[in-house]
Amino acid sequence: MSVAPVRYISRQDYLERERKAAHKSEYYRGEIFAMVGASVTHNLIAGNTITALNNLLRGRGCRVYPSDLRVACPSGLYTYPDVTMICGEHQFDDDRRDTLTNPQVLFEILSETTKAYDFGTKFQLYRTISSLRSYVLIDQSSPLVFRYDRQGDADHCLLTFSSGLDAVLELPDFEFAVPLQQIYENVEFSQPAAEETPKTDQRPELN
Repeated sequence: MSVAPVRYISRQDYLERERKAAHKSEYYRGEIFAMVGASVTHNLIAGNTITALNNLLRGRGCRVYPSDLRVACPSGLYTYPDVTMICGEHQFDDDRRDTLTNPQVLFEILSETTKAYDFGTKFQLYRTISSLRSYVLIDQSSPLVFRYDRQGDADHCLLTFSSGLDAVLELPDFEFAVPLQQIYENVEFSQPAAEETPKTDQRPELN
């Protein structure tokens, strides 16, 4: 998710800089990590996912946001999930109302350079969000989606996966399912994942 970290800065300084910046950066424990661009496939999958969710959630009081919405974790991570879903009241980090603190479903789109981080450290940081019900990871090299569902508390999550264009992504807590055919609409899988533009090349580590 990032390139070279800079000197330690406070959360307040990060937010002040971020709100004026031309490009997005993530923040974790005093370090800023500048985000880089994503591949065409990545952006297509994100757009398809948002469209499919909006169609299914219409009239249910839910909202779906792209990666421009910042999310704050109690763990100290400020980040931009690829897709964020929330139903009901929105809670924010401060009165600027541009940093959400109570997402219910977070989606990340995997690449070869980010999947270890998305499955590992980032998942651990996301799990500190008490409102989070599901964490969904979408592969961009093949029709394959992983879903972690919280089972009572942050220490217990159930992993399921959906594979193939005939499969569906279910979100049990919200009683609906998204066909993978919609998530991967117009996506071509001819190029190997190694040729995709990486979304990140350096990541914060737990310590």
